[in-house]
Amino acid sequence: MAAAAALSTPLDVHFSIPPSDSKRTIFFTKPLRTSSTRKFTFSCHSSSKSPPKPKPKPPPNLPESPSPNNPSLSDQLKPLSTTTLSPTKPDQTHLLSKPKSTWVNPTRPKRSVLSLQRHKRSPYSYNPQVRELKLLARKLNDCDDSEEALSLALNEIPFEPTRENALLILNSLKFWPKSYFFFNWIKTQNMFPMETIFYNVTMKSLRFGRQFQLIEQLANEMVSNGIELDNITYSTIISCAKRCNMFNKAIEWFERMYKTGLMPDEVTYSAILDVYAKSGKVEEVLSLYERGVASGWKPDAITFSVLGKMFGETGDYDGIRYVLQEMKSLGVQPNVVVYNTLLEAMGKAGKPGLARSLFDEMVESGLTPDEKTLTALIKIYGKARWAKDALELWERMRANSWPMDFILYNTLLNMCADIGLVEEAERLFEDMKQSSDHCKPDSYSYTAMLNIYGSGGNVDKAMYMFEEMSELGIAVNVMGCTCLIQCLGKARRIDDLVRVFGVSVQRGVKPDDRLCGCLLSVVSLCETSEDVGKVVACLQEANPNLVALVKLIENKKTGFETVKQEFKSVIRDTAVDARRPFCNCLIDICRNRNLQERAHELLYLGNLYGLYPGLHNKTVDEWSLDVRSLSIGAAHTALEEWMGTLAKVVEREEALPELFLAQTGTGTHKFSQGLATSFASHVKKLAAPFTLSEERAGCFVATREDLVSWVQSRIPSAVTV
Repeated sequence: MAAAAALSTPLDVHFSIPPSDSKRTIFFTKPLRTSSTRKFTFSCHSSSKSPPKPKPKPPPNLPESPSPNNPSLSDQLKPLSTTTLSPTKPDQTHLLSKPKSTWVNPTRPKRSVLSLQRHKRSPYSYNPQVRELKLLARKLNDCDDSEEALSLALNEIPFEPTRENALLILNSLKFWPKSYFFFNWIKTQNMFPMETIFYNVTMKSLRFGRQFQLIEQLANEMVSNGIELDNITYSTIISCAKRCNMFNKAIEWFERMYKTGLMPDEVTYSAILDVYAKSGKVEEVLSLYERGVASGWKPDAITFSVLGKMFGETGDYDGIRYVLQEMKSLGVQPNVVVYNTLLEAMGKAGKPGLARSLFDEMVESGLTPDEKTLTALIKIYGKARWAKDALELWERMRANSWPMDFILYNTLLNMCADIGLVEEAERLFEDMKQSSDHCKPDSYSYTAMLNIYGSGGNVDKAMYMFEEMSELGIAVNVMGCTCLIQCLGKARRIDDLVRVFGVSVQRGVKPDDRLCGCLLSVVSLCETSEDVGKVVACLQEANPNLVALVKLIENKKTGFETVKQEFKSVIRDTAVDARRPFCNCLIDICRNRNLQERAHELLYLGNLYGLYPGLHNKTVDEWSLDVRSLSIGAAHTALEEWMGTLAKVVEREEALPELFLAQTGTGTHKFSQGLATSFASHVKKLAAPFTLSEERAGCFVATREDLVSWVQSRIPSAVTV
């Protein structure tokens, strides 16, 4: 009895948990409030050969342990064994710290989410057939896409594929026709029931080939056969529709997904937001974004890139600020892609100062700008004519060894051409020549230099560039040919012009409407009939219909209706941005040939067909004539027309405003260079009461009293119509 009593004496077992061991997983539901030393008490009984007696059930309303104040070890560990150490889930070794939230629609009682997670990897098990399966997949990838070749390869399978083997082969196929063929072959074998994962793998391969129709057929097949579409299925369908620019289909499948109760994941959200954004549905984008955030979804950097691009397309600066504020409030750190998108958006919104601040913020955050970042910023500076900031940025690029490519170099060169920075452009061009092979000057680089020298009237350097291109075998594009011909035409070097045009056409340059307009402008500048004939011969090769119209308007016997029909035919077949230059040059040719009446007819036709919008503007206080988009001859013609109209208004004693304005601009526009000086000379010739305004740059001003007095005294001799 004493021995038995001794054996039944409770034992005190002590163990310690080191407080510094932070890596060990502790499966307690409540925090430890006492010291790390725990004390458990349990009884040890002697072993007996007789079978143990069944433990009597405790009476109702009584605890199972005989000692509630001193529970046994099994009682203490029972909550742990029924939760964390559940035998029904042997593969679950840890608890999720924070389960993903479920998108709940208040109009439905409960959302049935099919799969919030992506497909989990199946536990690894040794497969002795892996080598043969990989060889088979390689043979399928290497063979032809024909059904015969694929069928012969599949007939060589030495064993009947199982579910796991078929999935391994399907994942190993690289081309969508073979994946689709193998998928259909599996279905015809009836070896095992088809599951969602087989459809998803096949759809992803089809998405790579942009085969949306096949993907939609598989999705409808899943619905017909009762196979559940999970998050991956819908995400693949929506993203493929977006890649194929089938935005309506993407929206349709997203709505079907939402009705089934599936919660969109990050991939699906980003794809559908981009679809709404590209469709111009800004309100739908914001509504979906706010709804997703409210449901617990955390947007990533790609999402904000989509939002920034959407607002940038419309130049919505408030929307761009909204994106920045949302990123800051949610703690999302922008990456280089997001910064590039926002910088492009700032450029479209016309905010160069904010773009510079955003770039500085990017550099301070530790990110290194790439070629797209720097190109976007250079374009912004060039558009805003911030030459100093652009050159400072270039120096920072060289000092920090930031990545440079030929696109960035060409952007810098084009900026120098727009602003007129000749020396800086020459340094950039030499830097490109000394750089690595991927930054060597190309056709666009030489075109920028031709534009720079041509705009500055440096004919010798422009011709040197053209000869250098011929020696290096660099192709001349139509833009470079146009810049060089314009430069040669202004310098009256007609023979060189004809040679450049002939060489360019031989090298494959196809004259476009801009080049034809340039040749037409040279015709208006030629002083001798010999030079006119040489240029017209080039123009005949480029655009015979335009030459026919020139000859028609030069003939004084041609009636107005005939000119109108031919003019309409030529303008209709001309690119929109070249129509007004054509009309300007035709008017200049008429004025140089002393065909004043024909010039006024052409100006009337230009107004009739909408080539000069905004030429006349009227308000209660002032009437204005805007000739900034006209050539010199067309501006003179427009002034004469305007004066004739005002004369008729004065004769009819109609109401006139207090002020009259004629706007010529300051010479920065490509059509208005030297226009203000020539316009002032023509005003002086007509003795019109217009004076150059000191308050408004590029404006000639006249009061009502002065204009009425001038019209009354000078109408017969001042107006030619």
